[in-house]
Amino acid sequence: MADTAARTVLRTQGRRAYAAFGGRRSGTRHPLVATAMVLPLAALLVVVFGGWEAVVTQASSVGVMLGR
Repeated sequence: MADTAARTVLRTQGRRAYAAFGGRRSGTRHPLVATAMVLPLAALLVVVFGGWEAVVTQASSVGVMLGR
């Protein structure tokens, strides 16, 4: 049988150390925090790949689908 007790102890110690430094064990990120994290990367990708026209086209298509 595999020695899983040692791995479990190491995993548990790692979680305790993470929690001791102010980290959260579980839960979800606030939507505004997630948005603030994603927007700079999205803007960079739009600039690098020239995707502004694609974004406008998709937004327009969604607007038409929603009846606006």
